[in-house]
Amino acid sequence: MSKVSPGAKIHLIAIGGAVMHNLALDLQSAGYLVSGSDDRIDEPARGRLATAGLLPEPMGWDASRITPDLDTVVLGMHAKADNPELQRALELGIRVCSFPELVGEMTVNQQRLVVAGSHGKTTVTSMVMHALRFHGINFDYLVGSAMPGYERMVQLGTQAAVVILEGDEYLSSALDPRPKMSHYNPHATVVTGIAWDHINVFPTRESYEKVFADYIRSLEPGAVLIYFEEDPILARLVQENGRGLELKPYKAAPYVVEDGYTFLKTSLGKIPLQVFGRHNMHNIAAARQLTAVAGLEKVDFYQAIASFPGSSRRLERMHTGSGGTVIRDFAHSPSKVHASVGAVNEQFGSDFTAVLELHSFSSLNPDYIPEYKGSMDLAGVAAVYVSDEEVRRKKGIRLDEDFLIQAFGRKDLRVFADLQSLQDWIRIQSAYRPLLMMSSGSWSAWSWEKEIGEW
Repeated sequence: MSKVSPGAKIHLIAIGGAVMHNLALDLQSAGYLVSGSDDRIDEPARGRLATAGLLPEPMGWDASRITPDLDTVVLGMHAKADNPELQRALELGIRVCSFPELVGEMTVNQQRLVVAGSHGKTTVTSMVMHALRFHGINFDYLVGSAMPGYERMVQLGTQAAVVILEGDEYLSSALDPRPKMSHYNPHATVVTGIAWDHINVFPTRESYEKVFADYIRSLEPGAVLIYFEEDPILARLVQENGRGLELKPYKAAPYVVEDGYTFLKTSLGKIPLQVFGRHNMHNIAAARQLTAVAGLEKVDFYQAIASFPGSSRRLERMHTGSGGTVIRDFAHSPSKVHASVGAVNEQFGSDFTAVLELHSFSSLNPDYIPEYKGSMDLAGVAAVYVSDEEVRRKKGIRLDEDFLIQAFGRKDLRVFADLQSLQDWIRIQSAYRPLLMMSSGSWSAWSWEKEIGEW
């Protein structure tokens, strides 16, 4: 049962995060008294919080914000253990929790459908949401990216019978080292696959795989576990830890690519899709199984998925002013880069340019970068951008061009450290062939999406 209810006073430390600011907006709309703090808030969070009257002024941490009348303090992952506001809350004996812990409490009376795994979580979650909404089924949700037609990434606390949650394996907060997904206790869950990531938290493959083994083992007897059967690591973990669960393996939904368009092959005939790539056929198969748990018939799912536009920044098609194709993608880990490059190759052929920004802690670690070997082989032209400023900010080691060429396994790999040089090169490339732009970062604050109309 939730330890908070509408009317409670909740303070969010690190309110500016993607999920945290959406949670703050949702709590406010549900009748909670919300405040927050952060040392840096970027757009769009800044503008959205300002409009709602929740933008902290001034920026920075201030222990005086923590008063005895607060019911709960929610600690975001951006805040460190020595945060003065956190320390004050602990001194006053105010309850402190992470956002996934709060989400778990608020959804305890709902049927919980959780999507976990190293890749595809946001897309599968979005597909499930799209299918249920298409057929007028009410639900609550937490998804990792903004979606067209949805005001927020978070909606909780309604009277909906079902809640769909994107379950992350990353730590919950500086005080709570448990994976975020461990708080959700699902009735049914998807695990999309396992590919080593977040090496700043999981320094070895074994430590990363253990998180998923523990998750599977923690599921209640009788819970539905939908898992990608062609992932040998995941299949082994399910066999070792999945006793007492209702196991539902899946693989890619049958499909065909004709004249640059992808069709799902079903008993109802060929269904045209707006998404493409074999990994999205995996995602569709997973989403179909999960919507079935929520009571949606197969034929109804097929009817809905034809109009699914894709998730924001997940193989999102855009166009230049001269009619060229640009594909914006969130890929950053090796498995995601490999899948996205493969998808574009299958849809457009090999004559395209793939550009990857390395900016995460893992992708800037020289010990981890060899995991990218071969991930961009299917692109006709490939380039990597590494900002020296980002390397310094994350206290990393400057990556030598020869090292990156060897690590990726492409002698013709272009390596850029200067943003202006990258911009000039990309504009030329976009005139000759489709362009795949992959990053979970900001391209050093270059808003190329606003410029492509001039390319």
